[in-house]
Order: sequence, then structure tokens, then C-alpha cells
Amino acid sequence: MTEDRITNLEIKLSFTEDLIDQLNQTIYKQQQQIEFLYRELKSIKEQASSGDSADNSSPKDEIPPHY
Repeated sequence: MTEDRITNLEIKLSFTEDLIDQLNQTIYKQQQQIEFLYRELKSIKEQASSGDSADNSSPKDEIPPHY
């Protein structure tokens, strides 16, 4: 009886450890994606702010002459 309980607990522990490892990998990958997206957003913001100061606007962004 006690031996079976210990065996079952060891099996559950093994599955739990495996699950924790999988979750850690998922969190790590998500953090990598967040950092990549943060760098991309920062780059886009820098391009947008430098684009505002330079005259690189496209003609379709300008107000038509009749306004």
C-alpha cells in the first residue's frame, strides 16, 4: 500500500517536473519574442520620428491643394 503510494507520487513528480521544464521553455521563448518586438517597435518609432523631421513624406500623405 505505502509502496504503491510512493510510486504514484514519484510518477506524478516526474510529470510535474517535465511540465515545469516545458513551461520554462515557453516563457523563455515568449521573453525572446517580447524583446525582439520591443526592438522592432523602437526602430519603427525612431524611423517615424526621423521621417517627420526629414521631408520624406509621400505625396498621398499631403493635403490636396483645394483644402
